[in-house]
Amino acid sequence: MEESAADRARDGAGDLTEAAEVFTSLRPRLFGIAYRMLSSAAEAEDLVQEVWLRWQATDRTAVVNPAAFLATTTTRLAINALRSARVRRETYVGPWLPEPVDTGADPYLGAERDEALEFAALLLMERLTPHERAAYVLREAFDYPYARIADILRSTEPAVRQLVSRARRHMTEQRRTPVSPAAQRELLATFVAAARSGDLAELERLFAADVTNIADGNGRVGVSRRRLVGVARVAKYLAAIRWFWDGVEVRWASTNGRTSAVLWRGGEVYGLLTVSASTEGIDHVLWMVNPEKNAAVPAAA
Repeated sequence: MEESAADRARDGAGDLTEAAEVFTSLRPRLFGIAYRMLSSAAEAEDLVQEVWLRWQATDRTAVVNPAAFLATTTTRLAINALRSARVRRETYVGPWLPEPVDTGADPYLGAERDEALEFAALLLMERLTPHERAAYVLREAFDYPYARIADILRSTEPAVRQLVSRARRHMTEQRRTPVSPAAQRELLATFVAAARSGDLAELERLFAADVTNIADGNGRVGVSRRRLVGVARVAKYLAAIRWFWDGVEVRWASTNGRTSAVLWRGGEVYGLLTVSASTEGIDHVLWMVNPEKNAAVPAAA
Protein backbone atom coordinates (compact mmCIF):
# COMPACT_ATOMS: atom_id res chain seq x y z
CA MET A 1 0.00 0.00 0.00
CA GLU A 2 1.34 3.43 -0.92
CA GLU A 3 2.49 5.58 2.00
CA SER A 4 0.18 8.50 2.66
CA ALA A 5 1.25 12.13 2.91
CA ALA A 6 0.39 12.06 6.61
CA ASP A 7 2.63 9.03 7.16
CA ARG A 8 5.50 10.70 5.33
CA ALA A 9 5.04 13.83 7.41
CA ARG A 10 5.14 11.82 10.64
CA ASP A 11 8.28 10.00 9.48
CA GLY A 12 9.92 13.31 8.60
CA ALA A 13 9.02 14.82 11.96
CA GLY A 14 10.39 11.79 13.77
CA ASP A 15 13.60 11.92 11.76
CA LEU A 16 14.06 15.61 12.54
CA THR A 17 13.41 15.00 16.23
CA GLU A 18 16.11 12.34 16.25
CA ALA A 19 18.46 14.69 14.40
CA ALA A 20 17.81 17.40 16.99
CA GLU A 21 18.51 14.99 19.86
CA VAL A 22 21.83 13.96 18.32
CA PHE A 23 22.80 17.57 17.68
CA THR A 24 21.81 18.73 21.18
CA SER A 25 23.89 16.00 22.81
CA LEU A 26 26.94 17.12 20.84
CA ARG A 27 26.33 20.85 20.98
CA PRO A 28 28.62 21.63 23.99
CA ARG A 29 31.54 20.05 22.13
CA LEU A 30 30.74 21.87 18.89
CA PHE A 31 30.49 25.19 20.71
CA GLY A 32 33.74 24.43 22.55
CA ILE A 33 35.56 23.88 19.25
CA ALA A 34 34.07 26.99 17.65
CA TYR A 35 34.80 29.22 20.64
CA ARG A 36 38.43 28.13 20.93
CA MET A 37 38.88 28.80 17.23
CA LEU A 38 37.18 32.21 17.14
CA SER A 39 37.65 33.58 20.70
CA SER A 40 34.12 34.94 20.51
CA ALA A 41 31.05 33.48 22.19
CA ALA A 42 28.70 35.34 19.84
CA GLU A 43 30.52 34.21 16.70
CA ALA A 44 30.72 30.65 18.03
CA GLU A 45 26.96 30.62 18.64
CA ASP A 46 26.33 31.82 15.07
CA LEU A 47 28.64 29.17 13.68
CA VAL A 48 27.01 26.36 15.67
CA GLN A 49 23.62 27.53 14.37
CA GLU A 50 24.99 27.25 10.83
CA VAL A 51 26.15 23.70 11.60
CA TRP A 52 22.63 22.86 12.77
CA LEU A 53 21.12 24.17 9.53
CA ARG A 54 23.56 22.07 7.53
CA TRP A 55 22.80 19.04 9.69
CA GLN A 56 19.10 19.42 8.93
CA ALA A 57 19.78 19.61 5.20
CA THR A 58 22.16 16.64 5.17
CA ASP A 59 21.20 13.15 4.05
CA ARG A 60 21.69 11.76 7.53
CA THR A 61 21.10 8.15 6.42
CA ALA A 62 24.51 8.37 4.72
CA VAL A 63 26.30 9.64 7.85
CA VAL A 64 27.99 6.74 9.65
CA ASN A 65 29.35 8.79 12.57
CA PRO A 66 27.29 11.92 13.39
CA ALA A 67 29.79 13.13 16.02
CA ALA A 68 32.65 13.00 13.52
CA PHE A 69 30.55 14.64 10.80
CA LEU A 70 29.45 17.53 13.03
CA ALA A 71 32.92 18.13 14.49
CA THR A 72 34.38 18.18 11.00
CA THR A 73 31.77 20.63 9.75
CA THR A 74 32.29 22.87 12.78
CA THR A 75 36.08 22.91 12.43
CA ARG A 76 36.10 23.63 8.71
CA LEU A 77 33.57 26.44 9.07
CA ALA A 78 35.59 27.85 11.97
CA ILE A 79 38.79 27.93 9.89
CA ASN A 80 37.02 30.00 7.25
CA ALA A 81 35.37 32.24 9.84
CA LEU A 82 38.70 32.84 11.60
CA ARG A 83 40.25 34.16 8.40
CA SER A 84 37.39 36.63 7.98
CA ALA A 85 37.49 37.63 11.65
CA ARG A 86 41.17 38.50 11.44
CA VAL A 87 40.51 40.80 8.50
CA ARG A 88 37.75 42.58 10.46
CA ARG A 89 40.01 43.03 13.49
CA GLU A 90 42.44 45.08 11.41
CA THR A 91 40.06 48.04 11.82
CA TYR A 92 39.59 47.53 15.56
CA VAL A 93 40.27 50.60 17.70
CA GLY A 94 42.88 49.84 20.35
CA PRO A 95 43.84 46.38 21.65
CA TRP A 96 41.58 43.43 20.88
CA LEU A 97 40.85 40.80 23.53
CA PRO A 98 38.89 37.54 23.35
CA GLU A 99 35.20 37.78 24.14
CA PRO A 100 34.59 36.08 27.51
CA VAL A 101 32.59 32.89 27.81
CA ASP A 102 30.72 31.72 30.90
CA THR A 103 32.23 28.48 32.21
CA GLY A 104 30.18 28.43 35.41
CA ALA A 105 28.09 25.47 34.24
CA ASP A 106 30.58 23.70 31.93
CA PRO A 107 34.18 24.37 33.05
CA TYR A 108 35.61 22.67 29.96
CA LEU A 109 32.95 23.66 27.39
CA GLY A 110 32.44 20.12 26.15
CA ALA A 111 36.15 19.28 26.01
CA GLU A 112 38.24 16.62 27.72
CA ARG A 113 40.08 19.39 29.60
CA ASP A 114 40.16 23.18 29.78
CA GLU A 115 43.20 23.57 27.52
CA ALA A 116 43.11 26.46 25.02
CA LEU A 117 40.40 28.23 26.99
CA GLU A 118 42.09 30.77 29.29
CA PHE A 119 42.43 34.33 28.01
CA ALA A 120 46.23 34.13 27.97
CA ALA A 121 46.11 30.98 25.84
CA LEU A 122 43.55 32.45 23.44
CA LEU A 123 45.73 35.51 22.95
CA LEU A 124 48.75 33.36 22.11
CA MET A 125 46.70 31.25 19.69
CA GLU A 126 45.92 34.38 17.69
CA ARG A 127 49.46 34.10 16.34
CA LEU A 128 48.94 30.58 15.01
CA THR A 129 47.79 29.85 11.48
CA PRO A 130 44.14 28.71 11.26
CA HIS A 131 45.22 25.11 10.60
CA GLU A 132 47.77 25.16 13.44
CA ARG A 133 45.10 26.47 15.75
CA ALA A 134 42.56 23.85 14.68
CA ALA A 135 45.05 21.01 15.08
CA TYR A 136 46.15 22.30 18.49
CA VAL A 137 42.59 22.74 19.77
CA LEU A 138 41.42 19.32 18.60
CA ARG A 139 44.46 17.56 20.02
CA GLU A 140 45.09 19.43 23.27
CA ALA A 141 41.55 20.21 24.39
CA PHE A 142 39.54 17.37 22.84
CA ASP A 143 42.19 14.64 22.63
CA TYR A 144 41.40 13.74 19.01
CA PRO A 145 43.75 11.16 17.43
CA TYR A 146 46.15 12.56 14.84
CA ALA A 147 44.56 10.46 12.11
CA ARG A 148 41.14 11.90 12.89
CA ILE A 149 42.48 15.46 12.84
CA ALA A 150 44.07 14.71 9.47
CA ASP A 151 40.67 13.71 8.10
CA ILE A 152 39.08 16.89 9.43
CA LEU A 153 41.79 19.13 7.97
CA ARG A 154 42.06 17.16 4.71
CA SER A 155 45.72 16.56 5.49
CA THR A 156 48.06 13.72 6.40
CA GLU A 157 48.95 12.41 9.84
CA PRO A 158 52.64 13.47 9.62
CA ALA A 159 51.59 16.96 8.56
CA VAL A 160 49.14 17.22 11.46
CA ARG A 161 51.81 16.11 13.91
CA GLN A 162 53.98 18.95 12.64
CA LEU A 163 51.12 21.44 13.02
CA VAL A 164 50.53 20.39 16.63
CA SER A 165 54.26 20.38 17.39
CA ARG A 166 54.72 23.93 16.07
CA ALA A 167 51.69 25.15 17.98
CA ARG A 168 52.84 23.52 21.23
CA ARG A 169 56.30 25.02 20.84
CA HIS A 170 54.85 28.50 20.34
CA MET A 171 52.54 28.15 23.34
CA THR A 172 55.19 26.83 25.73
CA GLU A 173 57.88 29.28 24.64
CA GLN A 174 55.62 32.30 25.04
CA ARG A 175 53.74 31.36 28.19
CA ARG A 176 54.74 30.68 31.76
CA THR A 177 53.06 27.92 33.77
CA PRO A 178 49.86 29.44 35.19
CA VAL A 179 48.95 29.31 38.86
CA SER A 180 46.05 27.18 40.07
CA PRO A 181 42.47 28.47 39.73
CA ALA A 182 42.31 29.02 43.51
CA ALA A 183 45.54 31.04 43.50
CA GLN A 184 44.35 33.07 40.50
CA ARG A 185 41.10 33.93 42.28
CA GLU A 186 42.98 35.04 45.40
CA LEU A 187 45.36 37.19 43.34
CA LEU A 188 42.44 38.79 41.50
CA ALA A 189 40.61 39.63 44.73
CA THR A 190 43.78 41.12 46.23
CA PHE A 191 44.41 43.07 43.03
CA VAL A 192 40.87 44.53 42.98
CA ALA A 193 41.21 45.64 46.62
CA ALA A 194 44.57 47.29 45.91
CA ALA A 195 43.31 48.99 42.74
CA ARG A 196 40.23 50.31 44.58
CA SER A 197 42.34 51.84 47.32
CA GLY A 198 45.11 53.03 44.99
CA ASP A 199 47.71 51.11 47.03
CA LEU A 200 50.76 51.53 44.79
CA ALA A 201 53.09 49.39 46.89
CA GLU A 202 50.62 46.50 47.05
CA LEU A 203 50.02 46.63 43.29
CA GLU A 204 53.76 46.53 42.62
CA ARG A 205 54.13 43.56 44.97
CA LEU A 206 51.51 41.59 43.03
CA PHE A 207 53.03 42.08 39.58
CA ALA A 208 55.53 40.09 37.55
CA ALA A 209 58.35 42.21 36.10
CA ASP A 210 56.81 42.30 32.61
CA VAL A 211 53.18 42.73 33.66
CA THR A 212 50.99 44.03 30.83
CA ASN A 213 47.76 46.01 31.18
CA ILE A 214 45.38 45.64 28.23
CA ALA A 215 41.96 47.24 27.83
CA ASP A 216 39.58 46.27 25.03
CA GLY A 217 37.08 49.09 24.49
CA ASN A 218 37.07 49.42 20.67
CA GLY A 219 37.19 53.20 21.00
CA ARG A 220 35.01 53.50 24.11
CA VAL A 221 35.43 56.88 25.79
CA GLY A 222 37.69 56.79 28.83
CA VAL A 223 39.34 53.47 27.92
CA SER A 224 43.09 53.36 27.32
CA ARG A 225 44.02 52.43 23.74
CA ARG A 226 47.60 51.50 24.58
CA ARG A 227 49.15 48.46 26.19
CA LEU A 228 51.08 49.36 29.31
CA VAL A 229 54.07 47.17 30.20
CA GLY A 230 56.19 47.02 33.35
CA VAL A 231 55.56 47.13 37.08
CA ALA A 232 56.03 50.87 37.58
CA ARG A 233 53.99 51.97 34.57
CA VAL A 234 51.06 49.68 35.24
CA ALA A 235 50.96 50.37 38.98
CA LYS A 236 51.10 54.14 38.51
CA TYR A 237 48.39 54.02 35.86
CA LEU A 238 46.06 51.98 38.09
CA ALA A 239 46.71 54.23 41.08
CA ALA A 240 45.96 57.27 38.92
CA ILE A 241 42.54 55.94 37.87
CA ARG A 242 41.40 55.17 41.40
CA TRP A 243 38.40 57.39 40.57
CA PHE A 244 37.17 54.68 38.19
CA TRP A 245 35.99 52.55 41.12
CA ASP A 246 33.53 55.14 42.43
CA GLY A 247 30.07 53.61 42.13
CA VAL A 248 31.40 50.28 40.79
CA GLU A 249 30.00 47.05 42.23
CA VAL A 250 32.10 43.89 41.80
CA ARG A 251 30.52 40.48 41.34
CA TRP A 252 32.51 37.30 40.76
CA ALA A 253 32.02 34.95 37.82
CA SER A 254 33.69 31.94 36.22
CA THR A 255 34.85 32.82 32.72
CA ASN A 256 37.21 30.84 30.55
CA GLY A 257 37.92 28.44 33.38
CA ARG A 258 39.13 31.14 35.77
CA THR A 259 37.63 33.79 38.05
CA SER A 260 36.73 37.21 36.69
CA ALA A 261 35.33 40.35 38.29
CA VAL A 262 32.11 41.53 36.66
CA LEU A 263 32.01 45.33 36.96
CA TRP A 264 28.57 46.85 37.46
CA ARG A 265 27.94 50.59 37.24
CA GLY A 266 24.62 52.40 37.16
CA GLY A 267 22.63 49.18 37.30
CA GLU A 268 24.24 47.58 34.25
CA VAL A 269 27.36 45.64 33.34
CA TYR A 270 30.25 47.95 32.49
CA GLY A 271 32.60 45.10 31.62
CA LEU A 272 34.84 42.36 32.89
CA LEU A 273 38.20 42.43 34.64
CA THR A 274 40.53 39.49 35.18
CA VAL A 275 44.19 38.65 35.65
CA SER A 276 46.45 35.83 34.54
CA ALA A 277 49.42 34.89 36.68
CA SER A 278 52.37 32.56 37.17
CA THR A 279 54.58 31.95 40.19
CA GLU A 280 56.30 35.23 39.29
CA GLY A 281 53.08 37.18 39.89
CA ILE A 282 50.34 38.75 37.79
CA ASP A 283 51.55 38.95 34.19
CA HIS A 284 48.37 40.26 32.51
CA VAL A 285 45.64 42.62 33.68
CA LEU A 286 42.79 42.33 31.19
CA TRP A 287 39.83 44.69 30.89
CA MET A 288 37.02 43.57 28.54
CA VAL A 289 34.91 46.73 28.35
CA ASN A 290 33.74 46.85 24.73
CA PRO A 291 29.96 47.42 25.06
CA GLU A 292 29.31 45.08 22.13
CA LYS A 293 30.97 42.25 24.05
CA ASN A 294 29.15 42.86 27.33
CA ALA A 295 26.31 40.57 26.28
CA ALA A 296 28.74 37.68 26.76
CA VAL A 297 29.61 38.74 30.32
CA PRO A 298 27.86 36.68 33.03
CA ALA A 299 25.47 38.89 34.99
CA ALA A 300 26.56 37.61 38.40
CA ALA A 301 27.84 34.65 40.37
